[in-house]
Amino acid sequence: MPFLPRHRLRLAAHVMRYGGVVAYPTEAVYGLGCDPWNRAAVERLLTIKQRDVSKGLILIAADPAQLTPFVEDLSAERMADIHASWPGPHTWLLPARPSTPRWLTGRFETLAVRVTAHPLSAGLCKTYGGAIVSTSANRAGRPPARTSLRVRLALYEQPDALLVGACSGSGRPSSIRDGRTGRVLRG
Repeated sequence: MPFLPRHRLRLAAHVMRYGGVVAYPTEAVYGLGCDPWNRAAVERLLTIKQRDVSKGLILIAADPAQLTPFVEDLSAERMADIHASWPGPHTWLLPARPSTPRWLTGRFETLAVRVTAHPLSAGLCKTYGGAIVSTSANRAGRPPARTSLRVRLALYEQPDALLVGACSGSGRPSSIRDGRTGRVLRG
């Protein structure tokens, strides 16, 4: 595992706890994240991204337990398949708990969730102490950023903190599958 800048992770987690938006590398692209329970933070993130709240968001976590407050479990067999794909760039749509805010689910009854394999993203979730919002660091409809420089150019320094690091993987966004059926929605 590469060196993780602990002080930078602590700063980014602190920024999120107080309503800020953080940009950070993931398996494929840079992400924008914030505290999923903080409506004002999510609304600010959506404004930066110019994304409609009805589309819903993805949450990432360092381990499946961090997702428990947001989603319902499926059958043991389905959950075994889902857990076998994690950690990694595999996003699953799971039934949202009734307490999950609509600013996360949008117009859907499900929530997109992933346990990340990226050391900085996972470190951020661990340091923050829970799952975080994760959406690509770009304006809606524009190519996602794969470097910290591209984040700065695309978003004009709007995130409150930037974790600098390399994205891992192919550069393609994570796959998205329906947890109930296993059907691939994005490959």
